[in-house]
Amino acid sequence: MRALQTLLLFGLLMLGAQVIAAGQQVVMKTSKGEIVLELDNDKAPQTVKNFLGYVDDGFYDGTIFHRVISGFMIQGGGLGPDMQKKTTSQPVENEAKNGLKNRRGTVAMARTGDPHSATAQFFINHRDNANLDYPAHDGWGYAVFGRVVSGMDVVDAIADLPTGVRNGRRDVPKETVLIESMTRIE
Repeated sequence: MRALQTLLLFGLLMLGAQVIAAGQQVVMKTSKGEIVLELDNDKAPQTVKNFLGYVDDGFYDGTIFHRVISGFMIQGGGLGPDMQKKTTSQPVENEAKNGLKNRRGTVAMARTGDPHSATAQFFINHRDNANLDYPAHDGWGYAVFGRVVSGMDVVDAIADLPTGVRNGRRDVPKETVLIESMTRIE
């Protein structure tokens, strides 16, 4: 009996440790369904802080997934349905050296050719993309800062949408995929 009590207590302690270790979660409500992200503040603290700042300000509400490449990634968070870029804050330092890998279901910061140019746009990897990991072709890579914990079926549905060219941009879904809201899960 004592061994069973010890085992049960150990199990409860481990469960508590997992709850404490879990990162901040964010629910993204899209016109295709919900995606829940878990952020890794330990390995990407500046990127998570930057992302949550946009979440808390409601910046992502009403933006779209504007670049979708099946078998690669889905990108959003910076353009409205009219394909106009939203005004962002200052870029965040690239944390791609954090050991997190661009694997299916991870979320990373989008950026230009400048490694330290990421602001609000992010992407969800639709497959393993080791070529985006540090050190990528440019010596930096793309900073992973979280992962999808629920809603990969929604990511897959978005990734499989037909795309075309709109306002000079390629790989734009022909069906608008709206990010209706993003909020922290408390």
